Amino acid sequence: MGVVELATTVLTLLALVAVGWVLRATGALVAEDARPIHTIIIYVGLPALVFRSVHGAELGPELATIALVAWIAFVVSLVAAWALARALRLPRNIAGALIVFGALGNTGYIGYPVSQALLGESGLVKAIFYDIFGTVGALLFVGVFIAARYGASGEQVPNPLREVLTFPAVIALAVAFAARPLAIPSVVSDGLDALASIVVPLIMVSVGLSIKLQRVTSHKRALASMVAVKLGLSPLVALAVGPLLLAETDAVRLVVLEAGMPTMMLSIVFGTRFGLDTEFLASAVLVTTALSVFTIPLMQMLIV
Repeated sequence: MGVVELATTVLTLLALVAVGWVLRATGALVAEDARPIHTIIIYVGLPALVFRSVHGAELGPELATIALVAWIAFVVSLVAAWALARALRLPRNIAGALIVFGALGNTGYIGYPVSQALLGESGLVKAIFYDIFGTVGALLFVGVFIAARYGASGEQVPNPLREVLTFPAVIALAVAFAARPLAIPSVVSDGLDALASIVVPLIMVSVGLSIKLQRVTSHKRALASMVAVKLGLSPLVALAVGPLLLAETDAVRLVVLEAGMPTMMLSIVFGTRFGLDTEFLASAVLVTTALSVFTIPLMQMLIV
């Protein structure tokens, strides 16, 4: 997949964000309508996508190494985002948003389709392992604690092990492993394909519903820090570590791609839950997604 094709894929996703924004601007939908959309994605679309991709796929030991690279990129980015938030003396609800989601990218909703477009079905399977065992694990075992500490909601921090074991995508992954010896009837696989296809359009529209363009110009230093960590530092860490741990160039391309994904779209959901600044997070999603049109191809060009 060339630079033009990569950029076109991301631009298509941005067009879907614009659809959500137009629906909100015209009054056809309101920001609160994003909540049921998130529920459909998490409990229906995403599990179908994970099951369909992993069942019957060829699995190898490099998948564990891919998850390790994800954790390395997460830790380095987390420390850098914390240092920037402290240096800028940001309000706590913005500092927490920067620290957690400067280190966690949209490795699922954008990472899956872009990885599949770049590396085919094998790339999608690698992306699923990066996302679930890297991003999702880091969010639930580390991110929620930081979000609760910096947020304003006072909500009790969930049990991370319980959250992981009950996360729908993780359950779908376990079922896919268990069902690998079984042939899936075409009527079921066709239904899973249909459900999986709703994930990307719905999440991008929901981001459009959450965006307030006037807030994009607010907190410029915090947004610049988010861009620097998420789109710059994180993929560069993967670029430095990946060739040392992974033998295949395609696997290196995958970890650099996933590490350089824009701000996690579910950040808005978790930001709402723990009292972080969701308008800042929505702005971060928009800005980093727009800029990733340029940074994703650039990082891929650095791989030799």
